Amino acid sequence: MNLIETITDLIGFKSVTGNSSEIDNCLHYIYDKATKFGADVNIYRFEDASPVIMATNTYAQNFDVLILGHIDVVPADENMFKPIIKENKMFGRGTLDMKSFAAVALNSLEYVIKNKLDLKFGFVLSTDEETGSKSTKAFLEKFPNISAKIVLDNDVGGDITKIVARCKNPVFVKLISKGKAAHGSTPWNGIDANENLFQTWQNIRKFYPYYSIDTNEPTDKWIDTVHFATINGGGVSNIIADSACALLDFRLTENSSVDNLCITLDKCMENQVGYEIVSASTPVVMDENNKYIRAYKEYAQSILGKTIDFEYIGGATDSREFAQKGSIVIMHSGTGDGMHANNEYVDLTSVEQIAKIQIGFLEKLANQKI
Repeated sequence: MNLIETITDLIGFKSVTGNSSEIDNCLHYIYDKATKFGADVNIYRFEDASPVIMATNTYAQNFDVLILGHIDVVPADENMFKPIIKENKMFGRGTLDMKSFAAVALNSLEYVIKNKLDLKFGFVLSTDEETGSKSTKAFLEKFPNISAKIVLDNDVGGDITKIVARCKNPVFVKLISKGKAAHGSTPWNGIDANENLFQTWQNIRKFYPYYSIDTNEPTDKWIDTVHFATINGGGVSNIIADSACALLDFRLTENSSVDNLCITLDKCMENQVGYEIVSASTPVVMDENNKYIRAYKEYAQSILGKTIDFEYIGGATDSREFAQKGSIVIMHSGTGDGMHANNEYVDLTSVEQIAKIQIGFLEKLANQKI
């Protein structure tokens, strides 16, 4: 298949999370392309989650290798769905995150099938990764016995000279503050829910410092962090707010736990302020000396002609669901920038290199050279 042409086609679908018609169009494009080269392809639909597409060369559920990814994107201006190429960089929504690598997955599956590699192989693409991946969870609930010895995860984009060895655990916490309404001119007759919420937030900041572009970076970035994601309180300027809430985005390393986070939060709550854990997962932590990860790294270095380093990132990944099942997760992607921004792009040479690395690695696995 023509890799660049396929990427261009995929970018053209306005598959913003929740845009079901465009997501369906994108899924059917992938379905048609994969069935043409002989893959077994299914689109799974769920009552409370968006669809998932799975394409494989086998009917088994115990895979040697699975590629994970997604085809939904964050909102963008109309022109970003018409990719342009400048100096071998493709600009457009989803070029880096992560339609280019959905195309790489298609390319790898086509190669495995056409060359009859002795591997149980396939890919799974979700459609709501940008808002929490309910579709991936629904898919795994439908197929609880599905497993993969190795998972290739290309959804960690930014630098082809880095392999991600660790991802943090995203934990979303909702603060809920209750108060008593009163006229704004007589605050002593009420209880300000906003005020109590802010004080609780300040208490939390004593445990989790504030970082921004205007503050010094921490010496050690592999630490727990939190940011104030959303806040809502009050409705009229001259009435004391009787309720307020906020959503906090915690990123925890493998050295922390949700239980310990709750112990800390309990210490921070002001009167009539409580919290609930909206969602939590587990961090992804891989052994950098695992023989499959080392073999992949060495082969990738031979293709690139340069050294690849391991790095740790704060972002989350759908591969955490398989890491919990014991899969060896290899997190490696192409080079680009502007993820979720108006200048999102991917370096096309790096995409072609990732495609070459994947195929070569699969060849080695099939020929038992690792």
